[in-house]
Amino acid sequence: MLNQFSRTELLLGKDGMERLNNARVAVFGIGGVGGYAVEALARSGVGTLDLIDDDRVCLTNLNRQIFAVRSTVGKYKVDVAENRIHDICPETKVNTYKCFYMPDTADQFDFTQYDYVIDAIDTVTGKLELIMRAKEAGTPIICSMGAGNKLDASAFRVADIYDTKVCPLAKVIRYECRKRGIKKLKVVYSEEQPIRPVEDMAISCRHHCICPPDTRKCTVRRDIPGSTAFVPSVVGLIIAGEVVKDLCGISKK
Repeated sequence: MLNQFSRTELLLGKDGMERLNNARVAVFGIGGVGGYAVEALARSGVGTLDLIDDDRVCLTNLNRQIFAVRSTVGKYKVDVAENRIHDICPETKVNTYKCFYMPDTADQFDFTQYDYVIDAIDTVTGKLELIMRAKEAGTPIICSMGAGNKLDASAFRVADIYDTKVCPLAKVIRYECRKRGIKKLKVVYSEEQPIRPVEDMAISCRHHCICPPDTRKCTVRRDIPGSTAFVPSVVGLIIAGEVVKDLCGISKK
């Protein structure tokens, strides 16, 4: 019978669609990268999505985040995402967590209940905790490396962390994974040299922050990266594609 996933079923087959419908995927961080991953997973028919992010939509998110529009500024990203997902597919189960994932909040999550984990968060400490928890649970995980300060969307690659190059964040994660005995880790990374953002105080969040007082601010970061509409979105879609193919058992030829 014809339905909203019929075009996808032509490629993945009935068995593939059933696997996606029965799958539960956790997406940690639903900003520029994670938001597009969520969008693609919802449109692919993943049955249950867990969304983890404590951030609210900011005016500066409108240039790159799919859940950011004028009417959602100031709202929690997970709430906006849940509404959009249900508008796409009312049957999708969505679990939301207004949580900044770090070692001190990690115990809120049972990784054994997930079929796949997407790491789209920014902090090294949080990423490493995600990787370790997923590996301990035997749950597949895919991690986004640095997407900020990039302009070449075609430079992104899917690889094992130990096969990465150029990306400064991948270098750090590679070193830390080796120390922790992590043998392999699927990541999406860029071979483009990062661009140094222009230092213009007139458009700096550090000097003109417009976020509500009670929110976690990007200004705590040492550097505030530049970004575009066409780089994080590509990374998120690549990640979603890998998750869908892995859940359906589609191997690379």
